Amino acid sequence: MSLAIVNSRACVGMDAPPVTVEVHLSNGLPALSIVGLPETAVKESKDRVRSAILNSQFDFPARRITINLAPADLPKEGGRFDLPIALGILAASRQIPDTELQHYEFAGELALSGELRAIQGVLPMTLQTHRAQRTLIVPTGNIGEAQLVKDARVLAGGHLLTVTGHLTHSQRLEPELHTTLLAPEISTPDLADVRGQHHARRALEIAAAGGHNLIMVGPPGTGKSLLAGRLPGILPEMTETEALQAAAIASVSGKPVNTSDWKRRPFRVPHHTASAVALVGGGSNPRPGEISLAHQGVLFLDELPEFDRRVLEVLREPMESGRIMISRAARHTEFPAQFQLIAAMNPCPCGYLGDPSGRCHCNIDQIDRYRRKISGPLLDRIDMHVEVPRLSLAELEGPEGESSTTVRARVTATRDRQIQRNHTLNSQLDNRQLDEVCDLQKADRELLQKAMEHLQLSARAYHRILKVARTIADLADSLIIERAHLSEAINYRKMDRRPV
Repeated sequence: MSLAIVNSRACVGMDAPPVTVEVHLSNGLPALSIVGLPETAVKESKDRVRSAILNSQFDFPARRITINLAPADLPKEGGRFDLPIALGILAASRQIPDTELQHYEFAGELALSGELRAIQGVLPMTLQTHRAQRTLIVPTGNIGEAQLVKDARVLAGGHLLTVTGHLTHSQRLEPELHTTLLAPEISTPDLADVRGQHHARRALEIAAAGGHNLIMVGPPGTGKSLLAGRLPGILPEMTETEALQAAAIASVSGKPVNTSDWKRRPFRVPHHTASAVALVGGGSNPRPGEISLAHQGVLFLDELPEFDRRVLEVLREPMESGRIMISRAARHTEFPAQFQLIAAMNPCPCGYLGDPSGRCHCNIDQIDRYRRKISGPLLDRIDMHVEVPRLSLAELEGPEGESSTTVRARVTATRDRQIQRNHTLNSQLDNRQLDEVCDLQKADRELLQKAMEHLQLSARAYHRILKVARTIADLADSLIIERAHLSEAINYRKMDRRPV
């Protein structure tokens, strides 16, 4: 009897728990069985593995083969276990030595020819293997993604024979040089393209500087989507830690990781027909949704009232906690969801409320019903409410405004001030930090109190006004929140008023 043990890893949410592939050869009628809660794709691996071994000029043992994927209560799915299963069979049948297997972890899907195909979720696996101080061997198609983890020992093979050659010392795999890839010059929409709308441009800069949520309200064609599409151009690049988190989410969801531009903040624009599962994530083996794919970036919801109300309500908890918990009968999966929400909507069903031409014929009840599609609790969590009015011809033909490069420099400097002072952005300040950095003069507190009474604001809205005021003060490089900063922050709560 022969036994071989090969190390691999599964993919469960953002985690990559270890999986031990145990291969046992015994006497009896030739058969191959896989145990350990394998999904359909794993069960089918026995046919891929058999063909790959034979086409690689190895012998497939004519014995009873039992493969155990431990732990037994952890579901295994996908083709990632093809390579470790094949190596286990070859080691158990003494066709390759098993002396070095304990120092490596393996993952890869096998073609019938023995070639290795890329798999999903390599980045979380690389992080966990690096912490376990082992070397990871992956398909060549995954090496760029795996190299994003600094100092990780990663080798890439294009065929089963190249991996066995490394283990038999006949042809060692050499680690590919980790080169710092320069991001190519990608043409991004420039804020200078937006004519007029100075108030909305100012609000967009404040939202970018403090990571605040923003909703824009205005008639069709006034530039709401145009402004939102230029937000990524004024946001600074992610730090390496933030970029690794965002890349790991893309990796487990099967999205390609652009290794040459991986520090660019994500910008997700789901259609208004998207379901709650599409936004939150889900599935039998949960996958991240749009709010997690927007982690450390922007989630833009255009035509906000057109989304199903139940879909919008799922945003409330992750907007507060920065994470999303997906519960299933057997397990719970948590995904990060620290995103910045930008939304756009019309002021009424027809979109032309207040138009000088008088084309709007919506009555008060219709307008109220339209706006009630967005619940009060969700609206309360949006820091800034901005009107984007119709432009005159003179404004449309006016000069260009500041470029994205100029605005991004101010946004980056403002964010640096916040990180140095609070170790976080103003939008993420807790109540204790808020008391420390948002102290107001007595007259200013009275002003805020009157605003709360007049607008009937909640305690959450009170704190969000203070956070926005702190960001406005930081943009002005002011140590304290002045009356002008507070007044401007209060002015960004327009949707707390009645529609008429």
